[in-house]
Amino acid sequence: MAIPNDRMLIDGELVAAGRGRTFDNINPATEEAVGAVPDADAADVERAIGAARRAFDGTDWSTNVELRRRCLVQLRDALRANVETLRSLLVAETGCPVSLTPGIQLEQPISYIDHYIDLLERYEFERTLPTKTIMGMPTDRIIRREAAGVVAAITPWNYPFYLNICKVSAALAAGCTVILKPAPDTPWSALALGAIAAEHTDIPPGVLNVVTTSDNNVAQLLATHEDVDAVTLTGSTGTGRKVMAAAADTVKRVTLELGGKSAALLLDDAPLEAIVPGLAGGVCFHAGQGCTQLTRLLVPRPRLDEALALAVAAMKNVSWGDPTDPTNIMGPVVNAAQRDKVLSYYESAARDGRVVLGGKPTDRFERGYFVEPTLITDVDPKAAVAQEEIFGPALVVLPYDDDADGVRIADSTIFGLSTAVFSADQDRAMAMARRFRTGTVSVNGGQWFDVESPFGGYKQSGLGREWGTEGLEDFLEVKTIAFLAAAG
Repeated sequence: MAIPNDRMLIDGELVAAGRGRTFDNINPATEEAVGAVPDADAADVERAIGAARRAFDGTDWSTNVELRRRCLVQLRDALRANVETLRSLLVAETGCPVSLTPGIQLEQPISYIDHYIDLLERYEFERTLPTKTIMGMPTDRIIRREAAGVVAAITPWNYPFYLNICKVSAALAAGCTVILKPAPDTPWSALALGAIAAEHTDIPPGVLNVVTTSDNNVAQLLATHEDVDAVTLTGSTGTGRKVMAAAADTVKRVTLELGGKSAALLLDDAPLEAIVPGLAGGVCFHAGQGCTQLTRLLVPRPRLDEALALAVAAMKNVSWGDPTDPTNIMGPVVNAAQRDKVLSYYESAARDGRVVLGGKPTDRFERGYFVEPTLITDVDPKAAVAQEEIFGPALVVLPYDDDADGVRIADSTIFGLSTAVFSADQDRAMAMARRFRTGTVSVNGGQWFDVESPFGGYKQSGLGREWGTEGLEDFLEVKTIAFLAAAG
């Protein structure tokens, strides 16, 4: 089934950019253009914002819970019906291995819409407090949660379809209207979502808008415009700082899911042979382009060589290459700039420490933005490769001296997104988990990634939470209404 992927969605209509401008969508595995997409200018973005404002102010979308629920059901069902077309679009524009699309890249987020569908059946948008005499007045109070308004949703290129669904489904469930602006590297995932919503759901015109642009200055309008009430962004910490600053003049609500430099801490009683191979292979999934991937491995100093040997063996066995080959778990990084950035980190690792495996440009393929799985050690915990988000298939192995030292190193970055801890003693591992300054912690392989679990970070990994009840409430305002209690 064909899905239009060359038109933006503005005010219920699938449209080209106002001036007819386009930019190429590049396949990172082949470096070839796979299509042209609309290149919105400021006037296009203004039209989308105006449509979202009118839809919020002039329709019952924000108060009609049953309509919102019905539209989310329609959207989920239509996405499922088009999943094979979506799969081919996604692999072509992201370079993600097709083997990852049954999970987080595609099919899993479609099923995650059920979370908000179900939540709308039971969530209390209004509750009452007990009667109380306040300043001599017998008073009743109602606590209402109301839609925050017009939401600008800005998404990155690493897991674009998942993040589009994550933000759009939460904001729509809350009763907000949305302008979705994807990364220019992965526009199809958003344009296809807009087209499916327009053609297969009862979402009113203006409630969901999708704009694509190659111009960051145009995109910045979403963070500064007075008719946008809230901004939700997933991206780098640097981008998050800029969006937060831009939103400050109009005091917008911001939800930021930003970078990470997540650590896996293996305590001295942890069975390395059962744990290290999975962690070493895990940093290579989707070429390491994930904010929660455990890119620092902390091991007891006497066991460093053992951990390195296990990691080398695992990374040598990683299957990587053509993302359309279902046996591969790793494809290219998204573009030439990202490839060059990763390679620059590999060069700094060779200067600051020791590259045990990989670390060089690859001549394995004639074309494509491929980099090698790379293992790094003998660097100071404060070195760039141990502090900064590489966003490539690189694992940094760091020794530590005791539990306190392990926690100190794990928490020593500006990030606080995720941590993992492993121990043969579950109680000991749980005690350690409570010490980390991160938004999520995995204990002995426990999985926190689920729609019922709120996700987000401490420190410069972001503000707010996604999924869980908290993910809905990040798009809701709180209003208190007080009135005199009835006599008697």
